[in-house]
Amino acid sequence: MMSHIVALSSVRRRCIIILSIVLVPCAILNLLSSSDVHEETMLQNNIAELQVKLEHLHAKYISSQEEINILSHQLLQLVESNHILPDLQYLINNGTSNITNIKLPSIYNFLPHFLNDPNSLRPAFLQSKGRSGVSMVLGIPTVKREVQSYLMATLKNLIDRMSPAEILDTLIVVLVAETDLDYVTYVAKQIEVQFPNEYETGVIDVISPSSSYYPQLSKLRDTLGDDHQRVVWRSKQNLDFAFLMSYAQTKGMFYIQLEDDILAKKNFITTMKSFALQKVSTKENWFVLDFCQLGFIGKLFKCVELPWLIQFFLMFHNDKPVDWLLDHLISTKVCNLDKDSKHCKMAKAELWIHYKPSLFQHIGTHSSLKGKVQKLKDKQFGKITLYYAHENPDAMVETQIKPYKQYTLKKAYKGESFFWGLLPQPGDHLKFTFTHSIFIKRYLFRSGNPEHPSDRFYNTTVEVLPEMFRSVDRNNNDITEDGYIIVGKFDALGIAQGTVDKKYGRISVLRLTVHSESENWAILSEIHVVEDQPS
Repeated sequence: MMSHIVALSSVRRRCIIILSIVLVPCAILNLLSSSDVHEETMLQNNIAELQVKLEHLHAKYISSQEEINILSHQLLQLVESNHILPDLQYLINNGTSNITNIKLPSIYNFLPHFLNDPNSLRPAFLQSKGRSGVSMVLGIPTVKREVQSYLMATLKNLIDRMSPAEILDTLIVVLVAETDLDYVTYVAKQIEVQFPNEYETGVIDVISPSSSYYPQLSKLRDTLGDDHQRVVWRSKQNLDFAFLMSYAQTKGMFYIQLEDDILAKKNFITTMKSFALQKVSTKENWFVLDFCQLGFIGKLFKCVELPWLIQFFLMFHNDKPVDWLLDHLISTKVCNLDKDSKHCKMAKAELWIHYKPSLFQHIGTHSSLKGKVQKLKDKQFGKITLYYAHENPDAMVETQIKPYKQYTLKKAYKGESFFWGLLPQPGDHLKFTFTHSIFIKRYLFRSGNPEHPSDRFYNTTVEVLPEMFRSVDRNNNDITEDGYIIVGKFDALGIAQGTVDKKYGRISVLRLTVHSESENWAILSEIHVVEDQPS
């Protein structure tokens, strides 16, 4: 009890110190000349960032006080039952004289099943290096999809679109919203293997809820005329978002809700942070900044205001979809029932601010709801690059893999489109026979594309056939029965890149060989063979 009171006093002192830090620059700002616009903007952003951090600290103070009040109530009950040491009674009686006996409703009133298991509100799985205090927390919920998963492609895209400085100031939280710990562990291991640097530096946290976190979903009320399967799906999504936000709210200044099947624009972190700080510095009373026009993608909130959403989602999880609940929450805040819908729309626009052009695009076709196919696209995002064109050495191309429609290997090699092949089988080849044998400096094959990230080449090797067979060591294990040298293979992200040692001399043929059956079709979205000059 004494340690909590000391901690509370310490939090109060920090709040006063930081408040003075914020107010002093505000006075200095008024003295700046109008010519120093750039410096003034930077100073305003710094002040805005301090203001958000102050709000974050104040939220911690409220949380600490709440814990102290709970402890105080518990100690008072011990006093009344004579189960407390006499020398603490004076402190308790003087420190809790203003505590009311009125008990406010809590989330247990709406979800009483939380009381059945003390672990219901704790992550069942947590993989984290403890990163916190960042500017941006990206929340990505994911579930097991029947058709294909987009998660790894989404994480790769997000990380690739961030600068090193942005990565240092960002935390990505992946919520695997499944209670099968074997599957959760499998996803976490995939992330660890495919993103080793981000795993080691704590850029990505992976969490999952306990099975006792969810109520009996089969007993949910059917609402809005939806079939029960859809009611369960959207109700669980509300609970998943609330769990993810609850974990993320103490980790940083701003929280951005994303999905596991999206693309982002380059430097999206800096764009969002600058826009948010600009709105803070001009003292606009916003609640959500919207960086995507679709669903709940790209919605940014102050972490200190997440409790509004968390409580609302938990209270009404069985009633409406998550994006509808967000709209209703904002309507409740500002819409006047005595005025028309036009006034309501204008009032909501002040709290829900849209940024254009969109920073995120939805790429998933197969929804996490079984049987649902969705092709939602944000028209403000712009055109998505589906293939990369290069000028490759002249070659004759051939493959046993049947192309889909006009997406042939020949067009892909010429940079006119991408190759899209139907279900590669073991032993299938993609062969490039050069018109004149060449020295290969480097090669790059990229499989999959943003719209079909899982259509990759798996367990496929890159092989070359030297012009002069006698230069090859036949005892080498990296040589195939027909004399090809294995120089590389596709990695877990569907990319094969490397160099070809000049000791092999001129290369007459380069080929890809598939070694196992694929459950998906396969796309080659980039083919780049760079010719080297003989030394």
